[in-house]
Amino acid sequence: MSQLSHYDEAGAARMVDVSAKTATKRTARAQAFVKIRPEVLAKLPGNPKGDPLEVARIAGVMAAKRTSELIPLCHTLALTHADVVATVEPDGVRIVATASTTGQTGVEMEAMTAAAVAALTVYDMTKALDKAIEITDLFLLEKTGGKSGDFRR
Repeated sequence: MSQLSHYDEAGAARMVDVSAKTATKRTARAQAFVKIRPEVLAKLPGNPKGDPLEVARIAGVMAAKRTSELIPLCHTLALTHADVVATVEPDGVRIVATASTTGQTGVEMEAMTAAAVAALTVYDMTKALDKAIEITDLFLLEKTGGKSGDFRR
């Protein structure tokens, strides 16, 4: 089993030094699901706070750009692309976030952060209608590039 790279020899948390790594194109796609009752979903278009899906999309993109401020050991990355798509399904809203960069480390955390914050934003914009809304299934769908290669769930 390989060692976790975010710990030094003494077991202290550290930011990984990626300066020796080759810059490559890296992408990641993550998702989250916001479980909402159908009667609440039907009220989304008339939400007095505005369009929850559009606000969530923008919040997710903003979160992707600020991931290193939220996750202590993440590197600050110059993203070349970030996007969030929120799709209404019969049981809720599926959030799919993508992030890309050309750099020395991956963008999985940026995609995951975007999906999580977008899902939280949907909750925030609809909680007045139902406090029992659930956020589930936050996970990485795929990533490309880097030393570890590609991953697809």
